[in-house]
Amino acid sequence: MAIPNFGINVNPSKNSAEAANSLNVLFMLTILSLAPSILIMMTAFTRIIIVLSFVRTAIGIQQMPPNQILIGLALFLTFFVMAPVFDEINTTAYQPFIQNTITQEQAFTNAMTPLRTFMLKQIYPKDLNLFISLSKKSAPAKVEDIDNMVIIPAFITSELKRAFQIGFFIFIPFIIIDMIVSSTLMTMGMMMLPPMMISLPFKILLFIMVDGWLQIIKMLVSGFK
Repeated sequence: MAIPNFGINVNPSKNSAEAANSLNVLFMLTILSLAPSILIMMTAFTRIIIVLSFVRTAIGIQQMPPNQILIGLALFLTFFVMAPVFDEINTTAYQPFIQNTITQEQAFTNAMTPLRTFMLKQIYPKDLNLFISLSKKSAPAKVEDIDNMVIIPAFITSELKRAFQIGFFIFIPFIIIDMIVSSTLMTMGMMMLPPMMISLPFKILLFIMVDGWLQIIKMLVSGFK
């Protein structure tokens, strides 16, 4: 049985349509290669994965749930939160582009519009003003005139700030349990017994009793504007 031979050739384009198709393929490959960075920098993923990591650390079990589970949950929650944005991108940018009704530049602009709207809703004004001043450019008269290179780092900074604020409040009840257990062990003279070993079951019990995962997911999803 003959084995087919595959190869990639770089030849001059015969016409403008063939050149356009080659550029379209190159454009799509570029978008696919940047997809992980776009997912992390311009969506709800950053806040969600950090908060979920804080939950695991606060409980005190470093390997449960595994990283794969946390990342998978964060991805699906991200797609759930970003569904309206992705639908708008598909309607206004992707579908018209593959139907050759708009150019690549128009598709990029149309795709960035809902993403910019989403990011601007989450950004603290203080963070946005900081990056506008760091860019050493005059403040734009309209929000639509703000450069993407200003919006994206301001959005990431605001998301980090919110995630750490949420993480602080997540830690409080578990720290209280640790303090109570440590004080009890010292009172009983059992100082050689690791407090973490005793407090861990109570932390898990508390998390189950308040339906922790449901509350965390509800808080994360409803927290996006």
